Amino acid sequence: MLRILAPATLLTMLGNSLALAEPDPYLWLEDIQGERALDWVRAHNKTTLGELQNSSVFEELYDEAYAIMTSDARLPTGELVGDEFHEFWQDKDNVRGVWRRTSIGQLKAGKPEWQVVLDIDKLAALENENWVYKSINCEGGNRGHCLLELSRGGKDESVFREFSLADRTFVDDGFVVPEAKTNVAWVDADTLVVATDWGADSMTRSGYAREARLWRRGTDLKKSTPLLRIDSEDTLLAPQTYSNKGKSYSFLVRLFADWNEYAVVPLENGRAMSSLPLPKRILPHGVADGRLIVGLKEDWSSKGGNFKSGDIIALDLVSHETELVYSPGATQAIDAVSIGADCIYLQMLDNVRGRIKCLDRDNTGWQAKDIALPDNGVVKLVATSGSRNDLFVSFESSVQPNTLYYVADDDKISTVAELPAMYDASNVVIRQQSATSKDGTRVPYFLIGRKDVLAAGDAPTILYGYGGFLIPILPVYYEDPSRPQHGALAGKLWLSRGGVLALSNIRGGGEFGPAWHKAALGEKRQNAFDDYYAVAEDLIARGVTTSKKLGALGRSNGGLLLGVALTQRPDLFAAMDIGVPLLDMRRYNQLLAGASWMGEYGNPDVPADWEFIKQYSPYQNLREGADYPTVFFYTSTKDDRVHPGHARKMAAKLGAMGYDYFYYENMEGGHGGTANQEQLAMRTALEFTYFIRMLMPSVWDHQAKR
Repeated sequence: MLRILAPATLLTMLGNSLALAEPDPYLWLEDIQGERALDWVRAHNKTTLGELQNSSVFEELYDEAYAIMTSDARLPTGELVGDEFHEFWQDKDNVRGVWRRTSIGQLKAGKPEWQVVLDIDKLAALENENWVYKSINCEGGNRGHCLLELSRGGKDESVFREFSLADRTFVDDGFVVPEAKTNVAWVDADTLVVATDWGADSMTRSGYAREARLWRRGTDLKKSTPLLRIDSEDTLLAPQTYSNKGKSYSFLVRLFADWNEYAVVPLENGRAMSSLPLPKRILPHGVADGRLIVGLKEDWSSKGGNFKSGDIIALDLVSHETELVYSPGATQAIDAVSIGADCIYLQMLDNVRGRIKCLDRDNTGWQAKDIALPDNGVVKLVATSGSRNDLFVSFESSVQPNTLYYVADDDKISTVAELPAMYDASNVVIRQQSATSKDGTRVPYFLIGRKDVLAAGDAPTILYGYGGFLIPILPVYYEDPSRPQHGALAGKLWLSRGGVLALSNIRGGGEFGPAWHKAALGEKRQNAFDDYYAVAEDLIARGVTTSKKLGALGRSNGGLLLGVALTQRPDLFAAMDIGVPLLDMRRYNQLLAGASWMGEYGNPDVPADWEFIKQYSPYQNLREGADYPTVFFYTSTKDDRVHPGHARKMAAKLGAMGYDYFYYENMEGGHGGTANQEQLAMRTALEFTYFIRMLMPSVWDHQAKR
């Protein structure tokens, strides 16, 4: 049948065909599991590992990284399930890790007696599967059962299986959702809401579920009851259940094509109701006393008043009346929200320094009080529960190890545990400084290094950057070992050897709330890049380092940042560590989950958007005869979020132009780039070996194997 295209569609197609008039000679590298592409990967891995591992530097760094990552000296980080604290734990004896639990009473006394709920290493061996633990979901359903999420090799695609806490085993004939990019939530003990791959035309353009169904115990999943189906151009549809004071509230959260835009659909009596009367640019956080707690990402007026972007508001789920919960100040941003039985907890930043506030409601409205924690560091809500008024919080900084605190329901604070030092930080200082960007915006950054090194100046320095998706960059000590630019790992592997670390708080992140993020969206993306260059220039102007000793580090969206810096300002950097990156912005929305990020970057299929995207897209802006530093790329074959083709094609194009580079692709591990602590320690050692080779030649020459 002949389909007549609208004139606007024809113009878009014409613009795209003109933009792609020059064929891409490296498209074959987008074939993730193609034998030709994998042969290319294996050859590059062999070369890179031969170059970087053939050194006592690598051996020392690996041992140091592995010791930190597998140390028993780590604080509990998990969640509250009834009267228990549950967490996932990995060490040298538990490579894949164990799901374990202890009582809240034991933990708050600082004497946890851990009981293993499930050993993932044993499960993987028993079932002959490459299982990677992802999460547990115990909220809203059978209080004795949880949904365990497992991934093969660390992919975003997961399997969900019902698990009995009492028996510590999978439930016979229990709920099982097959492998897919799935979101699941309990409704009650015998009912789930499932959004998954239902077959043909059931996934959005971004590769996520577009239909949610109600699945009752004992029935066929494929015959479950449809609840809601969204447009294929939307990002995803996800069920969510919030529990507060013993009552559960279930919703469907619709994420539009712009990932900042949401609709929240209540579920009542097994049916999807009308969307709640809220603006699209929001972030739902939970339910407190029958009110949905929502963060605003845009100004909004309702009968309840005029609200600002960044405000936290409450929507009554019966009357739909709205009221202000908290409005952050000009230097403040709300980093996370968690809800207890009678209190809404805000994890906040004030000039990029951590705070936690408790908000409770009386007859006059919402009242705020501070939880008294140390200053000048990073605070985190570790574990709360909608059925309890006590909680666990932590404090840390790049030079101060994590401390876990218990906050009782009478607000008394006690120390639960303190992390021992993982490196010698006695002479290390952390300073907050700022640079001035191209348009005059003040851009803060953290500078971390030994006093003597900073005093001497001209130091090998690594500048970390991200600048996107409302994510703040903070000077943590030990929080996420997959990001080794933070804290103890960088302290041991880099600072102790005379290196300096800088963490940039560029626009696009969440350091100052939605406005800071919005300032680098779409056609304003260049602001984030200019901010990063301003920090680099400030480091050089202050004498901290020089362009011959300055390295850049970024992953994912930060990998895009570095790819742009490579093509726009290679004069600033002597080394670039680019991890799991976006680089071909002409095709990013056609690769894996890329379409879900068009609200962040724009749509390259729309000529007006491509006009500004093409100005910075790294893959299209590589040129011959430039003075590019030798780049280190890393990615993962099993990354089903950011396509490994980005890094593959960029490296291949660089090589064809005659530039040197290092390339390493782990064959498993998902977007994190690794599947276990051994792989993570190896990749971390490779990264810092690369920086030592590029920025500390005297150390490299002295220790490299001959």
